[in-house]
Amino acid sequence: MHDTAHKPGIWKGRRKLLRMPLILILASRNLFHDRMSFVATIVGIVFSVVLVTVQLGLLVSCERMITAMIDRARADLWIVPLNAKSFEDTAMLDGQERFQALAMPGIVDVLPLVTGYASWRKPDGGTTLILTVGIDPENPGLAPWNLVEGGLDDLATPNGVIVDRSYIKRLGISAVGEQAEITGQRVRVVALTSLIRSFTTAPFVFTTLERARKFLHASSSSNNNTYYLVQVSPGSDIAGIRTDLGRNLSDAEVITPQEFRARSLSQWLYGTGAGAALIGGAILGVIVGTVIVAQTLYSSTKDHLNEFATLRAIGSSAFYIHQVILCQAFLSALIGFSIAAVLGLVIVRATANGSLPVVMTPMLTLGLFALTVAMCTLSAISAIIKVTRIDPAVVFNR
Repeated sequence: MHDTAHKPGIWKGRRKLLRMPLILILASRNLFHDRMSFVATIVGIVFSVVLVTVQLGLLVSCERMITAMIDRARADLWIVPLNAKSFEDTAMLDGQERFQALAMPGIVDVLPLVTGYASWRKPDGGTTLILTVGIDPENPGLAPWNLVEGGLDDLATPNGVIVDRSYIKRLGISAVGEQAEITGQRVRVVALTSLIRSFTTAPFVFTTLERARKFLHASSSSNNNTYYLVQVSPGSDIAGIRTDLGRNLSDAEVITPQEFRARSLSQWLYGTGAGAALIGGAILGVIVGTVIVAQTLYSSTKDHLNEFATLRAIGSSAFYIHQVILCQAFLSALIGFSIAAVLGLVIVRATANGSLPVVMTPMLTLGLFALTVAMCTLSAISAIIKVTRIDPAVVFNR
């Protein structure tokens, strides 16, 4: 039998195994000792995390709505009007750009797209603003997705349009087959999509290129379009094609989908201040939560100063006591985040079919958990500073 008494490494490992459960016990007892303080801590964390969840969830939702059309388009490059800031810009191109692009080697196809704002007149009266999206149903560069009733082929129906069912009340309709008017021209709803929402709140209305031009009072010529979606052959030098094509265009520019996304996000989120407001709300939530948790941990530490002094007097290191406080903060973070995550899931489901849903992604959830732990760890600093100043001798003066 081997004598382990002379193996300090083994005893050191065993002491660590025995030490960790004790840290957890001390931390949990400190945390649950004062139930009112515990409740205040958890409420502060939950409030903070839910607020940040809503703000960041709305930010992600807005980003997705702003870039949805660009992300769904079948384009390696976009030909856009000069200085176009977002997909919703409605300047028209004269059409020569398409022929110039098709003449270049490496370009397979150039698909036209017509967009613009128009007035929708409801069947029972009243009007609302819409964003018309004109496509070629036979070879669409941007086809409506999430079709739940009807199909793309139904656009062949005279005066046919496709709308999203989340906007049917706003458009004054209730089902496929109903009629309305766009800029004085009668239209018929032939299909419905699900959850294709607009950041500008103006509903997207898909139709054919020719009808879209009529609705926008544009030239009926097939050369008159808002955008061209450029598709290049596999293995082609996209950067080189973009440079060569850009030299030949005077009133238009060639940009990548990534650049168009960035422009749209910059225009709508930061140009309008919407993104700054959402981010500011999230920061406010973190500050409030940190202050509440810090105050509670500090108060709890003050209430247990004698116990901490006793630990110091019997030989516990300052680092050991710091571990107890950090463990207490981590337990608070874990409990608070668990409750907040459940509430966040309820909010996500409750807003799923709304015009501005709260969106949660796995990465955002992990980020929120890390933020909660960081917030509680930061809050523990004030308590750690207080404990660091403890004089072990105070336990003998009691």
